[in-house]
Amino acid sequence: MNHRPARYRPVSLYHQRGVNLIEIMVAMVIGLFLVVGASTLYVNTKKTSDVDDAIARMQETARYAMSIIESDVRMANYWGLKKDGSSFTNANSLNTTVTGTTTSNKFGGMTAASLEPTTGNTCGNGYATKVEAYLEATNNDYPFTATCPASPTSASASADTLTVRRASTPTSSADGQYLQICSTRTTATLINDATATCSNGEIHNLSVNLYYVDRGSDQNTKYPSLRRKTLGSGKTFSDVEVIPGVEDIQIELGWDDSSDVMNSIGAVRYVQPGNTVLSSGRIVAVRIWLLIRAEQPDYSFKETRTYSYADRMTNTVSDLNAGGADGAMYAPRDNYRRLLVSRTIYIRNVTGT
Repeated sequence: MNHRPARYRPVSLYHQRGVNLIEIMVAMVIGLFLVVGASTLYVNTKKTSDVDDAIARMQETARYAMSIIESDVRMANYWGLKKDGSSFTNANSLNTTVTGTTTSNKFGGMTAASLEPTTGNTCGNGYATKVEAYLEATNNDYPFTATCPASPTSASASADTLTVRRASTPTSSADGQYLQICSTRTTATLINDATATCSNGEIHNLSVNLYYVDRGSDQNTKYPSLRRKTLGSGKTFSDVEVIPGVEDIQIELGWDDSSDVMNSIGAVRYVQPGNTVLSSGRIVAVRIWLLIRAEQPDYSFKETRTYSYADRMTNTVSDLNAGGADGAMYAPRDNYRRLLVSRTIYIRNVTGT
């Protein structure tokens, strides 16, 4: 059998050629589309993530701020073993201003000097000890500037304020550094003497919290915050930031006719602070609006909404601190995202509830 050697077959010149210019251009265009698509997807995903994060932060701010206020408001008019502020044997009445004279008939030996601006009256004479007014609010005003200035900048010009008075949890003994309450089953008495005794009763620190909105915060003087003045050691008010990001607070008070104590299960009507109807009856609930603002602007977003809530029903302003902002609707028209939340809080310790 003859075996012929295999012939050498040269590789075709066609198979030796590389890609041509057209093929390179097509590949580049396809690659460019893929890169652009991936970049666009990343940018859009990042933008959506940033928006979701900003909204989540505002929601968390709203939840936290409301939880702090709600827990305090629910306990308004709590005085330990005794229920109502009108039962204090030496309480400062609603309309009484403490003077420089001895007021033993009102404070059981306390003198007004011990409550003057260097101590418990930092926010005004009789302000801390106005226990009958377990809950107070001001309408579109911060009237404490002269005696109890806002911090770190200045209070929002058209925001409301809310003051809650109550007893704190029981303490072991009297402490002259605090305004305190001796609470028994039959009476309640204000004390500020470390040697005071409280027979058959409990001693509580007097808790007074004033909630307001400042134009700045601890972290940024241009970023608004919810703050509170808190009565504490030395019988003085300290200023504490509750949380940054709250641009406005508005209050309505739930009023009930005191003649309907037994049959009432809620507020007869909700009114603005200062309404003349509040001179009688009682406050049984508080309706609160908080306007939350994002910390950073989003330049792909334009605020187009007009915010109308509480008594913000007339005119329109773009700045809550501008003249005429009291009771005006808010149309900021800027690049900040906002969230408006509201809650109605009932007071547990109101007489008859």
